[in-house]
Amino acid sequence: MGRLKDIIDSDIRSYLSISPSTPTSSIIMFHATGNESGPSTPTSTSSSSSSMQWSQLCRHFEFGEILSATESFAESLVIGRGGFGKVYKGNIYNGSTLVVAAIKRLDAMSNQGASEFWAEVEMLSKLRHCHLVSLIGYCNYETEMILVYEYMPHGTLEDHLHKLGTPLTWCERLMICIGAARGLDYLHTGTGIEFGIIHRDVKSSNILLDESWAAKVSDFGLSKISPRNQQSTHVSTLVKGTFGYFDPNYFATGKLTTKSDVYAFGVVLLEVLCRKRAVDDSLDWGIATWAQDSIKEGRLKDIIDSAIRGEISPKCLKQFVRIAERCLDNHPKLRPTMAEVVLSLEYVLKLQEKTNNVSHSASKTIFGRMFNKFSFTDNGQNSGMDFDSLMPKKPHIGIDFGPLMSKKRKQLMLRQKFFQQNGALLLEDKLKNGVGSINIFRAEEIEKATTDFADYMIIGRGGYGTVYKGVLPDNRVVAIKRSRVSDETQMEQFINEILILGRINHRNVVQLVGCCLETEIPLLAFEFVANGSLHDHIHNNNSSTRRLSWDSRLRIAHESAGALAYLHSDATMTIIHRDVKSANILLDENYTAKVADFGGSKSLQILEVDDPVTTLVQGTLGYLDPEYFHTSQLTDKSDVYSFGVVLAELITGSKPISMERHQEERNLAAYFLIAEREDRLIEIIDPHVFEEAATDEQLEAACSLACRCLHMEGKKRPSMKEVTMELERIRKIRNPWDSEVYHENVSD
Repeated sequence: MGRLKDIIDSDIRSYLSISPSTPTSSIIMFHATGNESGPSTPTSTSSSSSSMQWSQLCRHFEFGEILSATESFAESLVIGRGGFGKVYKGNIYNGSTLVVAAIKRLDAMSNQGASEFWAEVEMLSKLRHCHLVSLIGYCNYETEMILVYEYMPHGTLEDHLHKLGTPLTWCERLMICIGAARGLDYLHTGTGIEFGIIHRDVKSSNILLDESWAAKVSDFGLSKISPRNQQSTHVSTLVKGTFGYFDPNYFATGKLTTKSDVYAFGVVLLEVLCRKRAVDDSLDWGIATWAQDSIKEGRLKDIIDSAIRGEISPKCLKQFVRIAERCLDNHPKLRPTMAEVVLSLEYVLKLQEKTNNVSHSASKTIFGRMFNKFSFTDNGQNSGMDFDSLMPKKPHIGIDFGPLMSKKRKQLMLRQKFFQQNGALLLEDKLKNGVGSINIFRAEEIEKATTDFADYMIIGRGGYGTVYKGVLPDNRVVAIKRSRVSDETQMEQFINEILILGRINHRNVVQLVGCCLETEIPLLAFEFVANGSLHDHIHNNNSSTRRLSWDSRLRIAHESAGALAYLHSDATMTIIHRDVKSANILLDENYTAKVADFGGSKSLQILEVDDPVTTLVQGTLGYLDPEYFHTSQLTDKSDVYSFGVVLAELITGSKPISMERHQEERNLAAYFLIAEREDRLIEIIDPHVFEEAATDEQLEAACSLACRCLHMEGKKRPSMKEVTMELERIRKIRNPWDSEVYHENVSD
């Protein structure tokens, strides 16, 4: 990693008293983006040499560190072998903390090579999900290519099914399948990467199990970026993968889609049910053909693993097999999406638990320990970070600059003061839980980007402060958020937003680009979202905004719901947004939704999710959950209520609070529920929405969903996952007279 002295002008360096001998290890978490020593990699990005980047989740290891960790690649430490090479268990220093890691070394004779190596580094450095394996770092030295992962103490699903004979119950197997399916769904639709990701090698040996038996999808060496939301829905590519899991359509045509992963996952489902390998020596055909033939011949019960045959209820078995059959359909378009697979498997699990009359936690099984699967433990990724070495040093005591102190020197001392008061020390303490990758900008960069915060660069104002459009030296356009005042509360929100967004990577969540600590009021820089907020497009009918069609409104609602479901269930920690509203749903150049503003968000350990957290009430009137308001008890269902208000806005075109309406109509949520109860919703539905809805059924379903979200009792509201799937179903309701293929329009 580059040293701090490498990114600070020499004249400034002298004032900051940074010694040329400052050890690199003391500042290893910062490096210059574009001025870093060592070999370049495909993941490097060009950026201003004067900005610092925080890159803790993927670091470069020296070859000597790898040798030490693996005892020079001792055979006794080998824990796995594959097409890539051998995997070793080793203890390696990450910062100053010794962590247990899985170290994968490329075999010189392997069919895989540098392209797969860099593909995996690039993929895993960008992905954030509790059901994807985490990459700690990598090493490339001469011909050596090595990947360092978090260690998965329970090995692979393949091990437990086919080698160890682990007595996994049916519910435990279902939970593993659900976890893996969630990981794949995130790859296909939820990544912050421009397009979705096709894994291309889904199999039981690539599903790892952590200390809590939570499933984590691994091995991204063959993964491909898919052209999501484009006219072309497939990638023509050299066929790669594993026999037994190959999608026949992909094998025959070379056309790769996300449905190829769905097919392979269908094979995994059969492995879990039958406890036979994808290509098993006891079978004349692969498991997919054998199982499907057996089902057609009425021998379903005969193919079930005898260890669980007595556990599965008939209804549960029927539903599970139906999911597997749909995944294995010869026609890719007829296969479900991974989101549909997740919902279907969760339904199967609920059916089975109802039959067993046990709680969802399954506390008496090995999965009773899954409570901490979202916990953000300190794996040493931040240990050893010396913040003091990163901060400007105070002038030597006894030196009186007096009237001779230059203007430049005064500016430096003032920036030093701001740097410290704006949370550098607080960040050091808070970031022990890890954060992704973030640029630390210099004040001059931000001033230049915004033309000294010129009025004509302002793109938004609110109670929080002002947002400016800025252009960075590398020509990236960003939105720079400047708070109105700087006090302790603002500082906590500033730090909180950095911490929350550092744990998130989702295509429908606005991305944090960086921050600046050198100004009196700390600044946050976000990706620039070109088309403003959903609130603007619903309520500001002027020439600068475009009226959103009903199809567009449904899509935006679906995308936003998916982002919230990710925050609640699939991020590395459960995150409650706490200020869901149409003004915090931004629209990019393609009118894709981006959930924003995490200053008031609350992150929870999984232990806390089912129990309310007592906290100071925070949110926006009109969107605030009444139950949370009266009890101060915060749960994820508070976000669901707020989202219900957004749905009501989309359906009616009305503001959540309006003093222009009659007394009983001022609160939209209350008025919407009364109108629904009195069967007069038609009176308040936006006339354009009423005209454009595909059918009465579609509009009624949307209204019903909004009412369910707005239920006064939080426990009776749906989860955001259920909301997401219901919106997906609603979007598919079409007028029978319409063409099967329709185009969504954003009308003027």
